[in-house]
Amino acid sequence: MKLKRFTFNPLQENTYLIWCEETLACAIVDAGMYDSCEQQQVQDFIDTHLLKPTLLLGTHAHIDHIFGNWWLKQMYNLPYYLHPADIVMIDRSENMATLWNLQYTPSPFPSNSLAHDEVVRIGNGELQVRFVPGHAPGHVIFVDIAGEQALVGDTIFKGSIGRTDLPGGNHDQLLQNIDSQIFTLPEHFTLHSGHGPSTTVAFEKACNPFFK
Repeated sequence: MKLKRFTFNPLQENTYLIWCEETLACAIVDAGMYDSCEQQQVQDFIDTHLLKPTLLLGTHAHIDHIFGNWWLKQMYNLPYYLHPADIVMIDRSENMATLWNLQYTPSPFPSNSLAHDEVVRIGNGELQVRFVPGHAPGHVIFVDIAGEQALVGDTIFKGSIGRTDLPGGNHDQLLQNIDSQIFTLPEHFTLHSGHGPSTTVAFEKACNPFFK
């Protein structure tokens, strides 16, 4: 499957479009678009490439990853997939927006639940779901085996890991799950993170200071 990354909102979150080249069926992963300009970027890309949005997927539901959920619901009426353990983050999102003085239209709640080892289909493509809590209680990653890549949200970044000092975070749990669920992927796989540049399994196993 093909992938497009956008970097959106005041927290510089990475929103991804991933699509099947044969059918042009498309999923939006971690919809962080914050304003009408960012919404238009996504709509223009979808229209230009003749994509057919079918799913909204969430690695987790921290506010910077769900700013665009309401707009996508209105625009495309997509089913929203999220692990049930992260619904609590949607419950807290309005308070977080007020605390950080951010504009926010409340996200819809998920219509579909994600579970470990589930397979999500996008046209002829498949994403394997892996449960990787620690940054957020319901955090998952999406692995595109055929494409030799994974969308890892805020679990791991190039040379770093996700924060664990937020509600629902657990440092030891995150390290254990990165080791068991991400570092067990083939070393050449590309990891697309929720912030910053992409990296690889091999680079993080060799260079990430949290695993020295």
